[in-house]
Amino acid sequence: MSKDHIDVNYVANLARLNLTEEESSTFQRQIEDILGYINKLEELDIDDFEPTAHAAPVYDRVREDVAKSSLERDAFLNIAPDTINDQLKVPKVIEEL
Repeated sequence: MSKDHIDVNYVANLARLNLTEEESSTFQRQIEDILGYINKLEELDIDDFEPTAHAAPVYDRVREDVAKSSLERDAFLNIAPDTINDQLKVPKVIEEL
C-alpha cells in the first residue's frame, strides 16, 4: 500500500463536490484513519493463510431434481382469472410504437 497522502480537496474537485472547510477537515481525518488501519493490517503475517473469496465456506444448497405431478391443464384454466381459446389471458405489456 502506498504511504502517500490523499488530498480530500483534490478528490472532491475530481468528483465535482463542493466541500466546506469543516467537511474537508472531517473527511481528511477519516481518510487518514482508514489508511492507518490499512497500514496496520499490512503488518500481519498472512503467509500461512490460503486466499478465499468468502470469510466462511459456501456450499451449494441444491435440492434433488424430482419430477412431481402438477395441476392439470383444465383445472388450472378453471381457476384462472381470465382465459381465451383455452389459454391464460394476461394484460398487454408491450407498447406499440
